[in-house]
Amino acid sequence: MTTKFATAIAAFDRANEADPNVEEVDGTEVPRELAYARRMSAWLDRLYPEASEALRLAVRCQHIERWTSPRKSYPDGRVGYLTWRRDLKTFHAERAGEILREVGYGEDIAARVGALVRKERLKQDPEAQALEDVVCLVFLESYFSPFARQHDPAKVVDIVRKTWRKMSGHGQAAALELPLDAESRALVEEAVAGG
Repeated sequence: MTTKFATAIAAFDRANEADPNVEEVDGTEVPRELAYARRMSAWLDRLYPEASEALRLAVRCQHIERWTSPRKSYPDGRVGYLTWRRDLKTFHAERAGEILREVGYGEDIAARVGALVRKERLKQDPEAQALEDVVCLVFLESYFSPFARQHDPAKVVDIVRKTWRKMSGHGQAAALELPLDAESRALVEEAVAGG
């Protein structure tokens, strides 16, 4: 990849280093969105090693500065949740575009990364689908078990079914290979069998 690409990744990471929320990664506290971005890039490298520069950029900035718009700042319920998600996609795409232009990328790359971050044409655009696969795998590997313990099992199974439908066959195959704990694996298997 180019020097410009490395500069953009470093700029995305600097932005996410400001996350006041931290999580432990290999015994070290790391800003949450920085940890997420690194996991996203690692999964993309594993699943789609020939990914384009635009997709690599989109994966790294997919949650850029997400903590600045917390879920609790929107109304409870499905409508509030969907509005929050829609607004986040727009914010992430715009913020990524700003950074990309600052480091010297043209409007073509900024627009493409924005479209990927917004997951436009999911199922029709192979790169948008690849990004969605990576999102789902990062969730299942790193965030699913704690999430599942905090919610009703029936709700969790429904969420996994919806997640599964968003994934390609390639992503689903990778998901089935994840080393999940027994409770999490049982929920995933129930969701997959029923959906």
